[in-house]
Amino acid sequence: MTDANAQAVTELVRGGLNRREARWLVEEFGSHGHALQVAAQRRRDGEPLQYVIGHWPFRSLDLEVDERVLIPRPETEELVAVAIRELARAQLSEPLIMDLGCGSGAIGLALLDELRERGVAATLVAVDESLDALALAQRNARKHELSRATFVHSSWFDDLDLALHDSIDLIVANPPYVGDEEFAGLDAVLRYEPRSAIVAPDSLGVTGFADLEIIIAQSITWLKPGGVLVCEHANTHRDAVLAAATAAGLRDVKDLEDLSGQPRIMVAHR
Repeated sequence: MTDANAQAVTELVRGGLNRREARWLVEEFGSHGHALQVAAQRRRDGEPLQYVIGHWPFRSLDLEVDERVLIPRPETEELVAVAIRELARAQLSEPLIMDLGCGSGAIGLALLDELRERGVAATLVAVDESLDALALAQRNARKHELSRATFVHSSWFDDLDLALHDSIDLIVANPPYVGDEEFAGLDAVLRYEPRSAIVAPDSLGVTGFADLEIIIAQSITWLKPGGVLVCEHANTHRDAVLAAATAAGLRDVKDLEDLSGQPRIMVAHR
């Protein structure tokens, strides 16, 4: 780090930022100028660092992120790893993947990128009910030259082409799964992220389970025989996701822990 950058970091720390974040801001915006001061103030005001910087790493990708989409998180990187393992077991050379609630495109685009590196020519259908999110996901696809992706405006499966019935090799989803009352008690920084991507209605007597219920119940119609659903959920949802998947007629249902040992990723096959 240059002397000018070190001095800029010291000044930001004196102004209330922690040293690590101050370093990131200086690396992004330079050691002086209006842009750095605006960014520092946004962070002091509570805006997430990821939105202030405007991009964030997710597995192999550097994704553009802003208030239109959720911030990519490490737990969801694990979902991608699970999905890669499932596709590897199936030994498919041209899998068709659907990313439900794609947001920034993190999950689906990471899969396309990593499968491309393995010589697998996957095709992605990225779905979101937010046109703003789809626009950002498309930008991220162009940024990483991931051309084998189609972006569809739909609430879950509602407006998808019926020709996709029985044709999807892998459905991945990180849907909203936090209840209203739970959300009120979470970190205030989440208020900057799109609430509709975090909070879901209750269903079947389970907090925040409505969107998961829809995805699990309807996925069997869209998966091809042998296809797999990989879905992130709350750490309180294990019993509910296992029961819902079994009731939907899915097989080989299992639920995996995340790196902190919490139930997090449900895997089920048609």
